Amino acid sequence: MKILVINSGSSSIKYQLFKMPGEEVICSGLVERIGEENAAIHFKSGNNKIDETLHVSSHKEGLEKVVELLLDKKTGVLKSTSEIHAVGHRVVHGGSTFSNTTIINQKVKDKIKRLFELAPQHNPANYEGIEVAETIFPKAEQIAVFDTAFHQSIPVEAYKYAIPNKFLDQHHIRLYGFHGTSHKYVSEKTNEFLGKSKSKIITIHLGNGCSMTAVKDGKSMDHTLGFGPVTGLIMGSRSGDIDHAIIFHLVNKLGYALNDVNNMLQKESGMLGLTGYSDLRDIEGEAEKGNKECQLALEMNAYRIKKYIGAYTAAMNGLDAIVFTAGIGENSLVLRKLICTNMEFLGMKLDENKNNIRAKKLTEIQAENSNIKILIVPTNEELEIAKQSYDLIK
Repeated sequence: MKILVINSGSSSIKYQLFKMPGEEVICSGLVERIGEENAAIHFKSGNNKIDETLHVSSHKEGLEKVVELLLDKKTGVLKSTSEIHAVGHRVVHGGSTFSNTTIINQKVKDKIKRLFELAPQHNPANYEGIEVAETIFPKAEQIAVFDTAFHQSIPVEAYKYAIPNKFLDQHHIRLYGFHGTSHKYVSEKTNEFLGKSKSKIITIHLGNGCSMTAVKDGKSMDHTLGFGPVTGLIMGSRSGDIDHAIIFHLVNKLGYALNDVNNMLQKESGMLGLTGYSDLRDIEGEAEKGNKECQLALEMNAYRIKKYIGAYTAAMNGLDAIVFTAGIGENSLVLRKLICTNMEFLGMKLDENKNNIRAKKLTEIQAENSNIKILIVPTNEELEIAKQSYDLIK
């Protein structure tokens, strides 16, 4: 059974084609920096490798380019779109409606669409991926795997907000959590590595969107993102935690419209607002050249993560390991070092030589005398989506 997995992020599309149940990767690739002039598309299958810089204005355009590569007569891996049995889609926000992997029909699409306002940078892109895939792969089952599903185990004292009860009871306003497919995958890999039935770990997913999860005994216990994917860590263009009084000040005193404030917090803040760049590679390059704004932004980013490490260690009453994952977590030597510096009180010590790596597999980077393991665990949301999709329709 061939399953194509489409993972649409806020500015990227990761894709992999699997032969299941053997988990064989037929091809894989990435469309990155969507909406920017220097967007790029990558494709790899066997000895065939394509890396091309081009302008990709939208997720729809990016997906259409991916399909061109899949069907290319020279380097492609499909003779016909009918070879695809299922397309697994990452969908960021499932609200209170979706807690399990789901076959997509019109009702499911309508519900995903109603959740646009809770994940405006993601659900529309996820929805567009579904619509395009339905057209290109009309015979395939379209399957949604929701980021929020892994966090259904978060206890009420962590997911409930201290606002009048009616907002939870009647309107389902609560912490939902995101990046669940990634946090689930890397936490399972970490527990296999630790060889423990009981464990306390913190998974740190750092990409253009960022989040952290306290995972106790394999279950999500708390998470930095909440009702929508804006709170918590400083992200590429999202603010992370701010005092909500700022919103009222912007509206009531400075004359901003609510929609403009929402757009600012979602698309103009975070590292972009602090530096003028949203891609961490650009920020690290500028910081190395002496750019003070970029240097400060990196320090702020690391500081926020360190605060949550302390909070989640206290919430779980201990810590066995921290896990870096996703594009930045796996590749940023600079940010990992900033995060792990001056953490000796927790018994956490980084080996700087071991940290000097862009890991392709689970890798330990802690010093020999560190009481807490510091791991890089490459995420594979696509494989997790393929497995869940296969289990649903096999």
